[in-house]
Amino acid sequence: MEQLKTIGRELAMGSQGGFGQSKEFLDLVKSIGEARSKAEEERIVLHEIETLKRRLAEPDIPKRKMKEYLIRLVYVEMLGHDASFAYIHAVKMTHDDNLVLKRTGYLAVSLFLNDDHDLIILIVNTIQKDLKSDNYLVVCTALNAVCKLINDETVPAVLPQVVELLAHQKEAVRKKAIMALHRFYQKSPSSVLHLVSNFRKRLCDNDPGVMGATLCPLFDLITIDVNTYKDLVVSFVSILRQVAERRLPKTYDYHQLPAPFIQIRLLKILAMLGSGDKQASEKMYTVVSDIFKKCDSTSNIGNAVLYECICCVSAIHPNPKLLDQAAQVISRFLKSDSHNLKYMGIDALGRLIKISPEIAEQHQLAVIDCLEDPDDTLKRKTFELLYKMTKSSNVEVIVDRMISYMISINDNHYKTYIASRCVELAEQFAPSNQWFIQTMNKVFEHAGDLVNVKVAHNLMKLIAEGFGEDDDTADSQLRSSAVESYLRIIGEPKLPSVFLQVICWVLGEYGTADGKYSASYITGKLCDVAEAYSNDETVKAYAVTAIKKIYAFEISAGRKVEMLPECQSLVEELSASHSTDLQQRAYELQAVIGIDAHAIESIMPSDASCEDVEIDKNLSFLDGYVQQAIEKGAQPYISENERTGMLNINNFRNQDQPEALSHSLRFEAYELPKPLVPSRVPPAAVASSTELVPVPEPYYARETHQTASLPSVSDAGSSELKLRLDGVQKKWGRPTYSSSASLTSTSSSHKTTNGVTQVDGVGTSNSKGRDTYDSRKPSVEISPEKQKLASSLFGGSSRTEKRASSGNHKVSKAAEKSHVGKAAGAHSDTVVEKINREPTPDLLDFSDLAVTSTAPSVDPFQQLEGLLDQTEATSTMNNGAAGASRTPEIMGLYADSAVSGLSSSVANRDEFNLSSELSNAARTSQVGVSQLNKGPNPKDSLEKDALVRQMGVNPTSQNPNLFKDLLG
Repeated sequence: MEQLKTIGRELAMGSQGGFGQSKEFLDLVKSIGEARSKAEEERIVLHEIETLKRRLAEPDIPKRKMKEYLIRLVYVEMLGHDASFAYIHAVKMTHDDNLVLKRTGYLAVSLFLNDDHDLIILIVNTIQKDLKSDNYLVVCTALNAVCKLINDETVPAVLPQVVELLAHQKEAVRKKAIMALHRFYQKSPSSVLHLVSNFRKRLCDNDPGVMGATLCPLFDLITIDVNTYKDLVVSFVSILRQVAERRLPKTYDYHQLPAPFIQIRLLKILAMLGSGDKQASEKMYTVVSDIFKKCDSTSNIGNAVLYECICCVSAIHPNPKLLDQAAQVISRFLKSDSHNLKYMGIDALGRLIKISPEIAEQHQLAVIDCLEDPDDTLKRKTFELLYKMTKSSNVEVIVDRMISYMISINDNHYKTYIASRCVELAEQFAPSNQWFIQTMNKVFEHAGDLVNVKVAHNLMKLIAEGFGEDDDTADSQLRSSAVESYLRIIGEPKLPSVFLQVICWVLGEYGTADGKYSASYITGKLCDVAEAYSNDETVKAYAVTAIKKIYAFEISAGRKVEMLPECQSLVEELSASHSTDLQQRAYELQAVIGIDAHAIESIMPSDASCEDVEIDKNLSFLDGYVQQAIEKGAQPYISENERTGMLNINNFRNQDQPEALSHSLRFEAYELPKPLVPSRVPPAAVASSTELVPVPEPYYARETHQTASLPSVSDAGSSELKLRLDGVQKKWGRPTYSSSASLTSTSSSHKTTNGVTQVDGVGTSNSKGRDTYDSRKPSVEISPEKQKLASSLFGGSSRTEKRASSGNHKVSKAAEKSHVGKAAGAHSDTVVEKINREPTPDLLDFSDLAVTSTAPSVDPFQQLEGLLDQTEATSTMNNGAAGASRTPEIMGLYADSAVSGLSSSVANRDEFNLSSELSNAARTSQVGVSQLNKGPNPKDSLEKDALVRQMGVNPTSQNPNLFKDLLG
């Protein structure tokens, strides 16, 4: 009772608005159907889109209304308009639990989206959930969506669940699962290749629908690999027999024919499996014969099954009984009044002609009737059949009918196709030479430039080679008939360019071969062609070349050649042509006329167009030239393969080298930096110039170098660049200059060996050790600004000061202040730099140990006493530097004053003898050059200062202005 009420409500809704659809939707469909123009239709649809946009933007839309809106949007999309604004609503509806709404959502999504749309990812999860549903209708709905929406990237997400559904209890689910797997195979074959065995299993399913669905993927698999499925022939034959014997339920009948679509699919599969296999074909004969007998030919579906049987018979190993049955069916098709059946009969007859040509003779009149049928499609199909039926006895009729049809049609594509078919048939089955030439002339005349260029080349080749027989007379007759026919046609207006090319070539090769026509007559015709078609450079080129051939043949035959006036004017015209090809041909024609007969025979032999041209690919005639070039020093030729191989090897190395460098450690040393200012001083001079005057401390050579180059930077090339201090006065120790002249005045002689300065005397070993240590010290690149600063700091005051006489020092206050400031700053900087920058001694460097362990053997008092007489000491060290301005140092002044005060306070001491002090100072200065290093020791200086203070000596008592100068 409730079901009746539900049906009543549905009927009531249908009467009001079409089974739940509103009146608005029905009015939309009606208005679009009644639209009188495309513009009116678009106006209605655009208005509907705006309405739906406004409705979908409203909140809390009822599900029934949303369903209707989606159906209306589907209608809008089907009319070609964009409804992408509602795609997300369709996706949301697929999540609904209501079956009707879910199916509507899946339907809309399947129509709206393609498998590459961005919203597909939102549906995969819903599909997975629906495939596991207990309601088989929901599962079927999800499987329908899978076939449309799943792409090759999302196949793995649903494939396991689809495979599980192959064993579902409902046959509809199994059928749709097979269809889904087939779709997966079409999308991504590699993803389902391991599941091919499932198709074999489902072939034996109890439900005919599942079995029929399995035939589709098996057909695709057999098309790719036939031999793998040969073992299924018996199964397919058994299934086909059961279908033909009506063992399937009546629900599979169509127009009283049992499962015709399953029969058609099985016949296609059997045709592939039985092709070229006699053993497999024998298993099919019985069932195919039964179908011929039992199939009803009164319906279209029955004729379709019979046509498929004929196709199967033509594909498998031939059987006479089956061929007779097929011929009878073809006869009924051809005698039918239906154009469709005639078309099918013509096509089936064309298939059987390959196996049994005599069948076509039985239906020749029916085929001719099809040629006269007004249906153009049937005519073309009949011409294809005639092409297959052509032989020597009927070639004239068939080709004539084909040419007549070619003249009557305006389709250039099919006209070209018919022309090529006519040429092929004329070449293969020509009954006579005259007929062949006439047929080809008709084809070129009416097909025009639509004829393929290859057809013209084949025609020229055929005329040149003849019919391939040893009978030269037949070939000569062919060429003569061609020349005669072309001389008749050449005067007609508007001949196709391809045809004119053939005419010019034939007249040039064989125009005077038989002697019927003179050379002047042929050349006159060719000149007329070149003049008539002056805009076609190809035709003019063929004409000039033909004239050249004729004149060459005449000269080689010993006949006198006289160029016609029109030919002469043509040559003059072409000589001035913009086309280089025409100019070349014109000049060649003029050159040929002036050559003797013997040369002409060698250059252009008669009737030699088909002779094979021997090509010397190795160019052996150039061997002598190449050998001479190699003897003169030219590089030998490298073949292309060798060049390519060398390039590949170089590319391979270039590709591998960066990878090797980027993935491995480099252990080689860094390159030495190039100096900014190249040194012009020889190595020996550089080594000597950087060593100041040796004084009694072994490590002050390093300190002096560091003081001169304040920004000490380590570098491996210590001997490359050093500060040049020639002529710069030393600020510490005894007053001296570091010039080469002062070095030569010392009592000890210097020697330079391998860039190391050695001193002959007592301290030779110490000097060697010191020089070795200094040579290992890193040099510093000193910028010109720093060199200028060092020069101004250490050598700027020597030009303005004069050395006072011995004992008295008349120095201005400004000079004294300058010296005091510079000396104090240099002294403090030297001490700090020594503490901060003196490198850690190497415990394994024995040369350093030897140097540093050598303590000075000179008494500090003797040093102090040696400073008393600055004039004597300075003259001893700086002999040979006469005329140079000498500047007293502040330490020297301080030492003099200290010693003078000391002498006054200890005058009663007998051991203090000034003469002995002077001798000790002289002796010390002689030995200290070779034994001690340069510069004073700050420690000794401090000790001297402390000793003086202990003795109560007041430095300012002797020189009261000195303290003031020191304090500034």
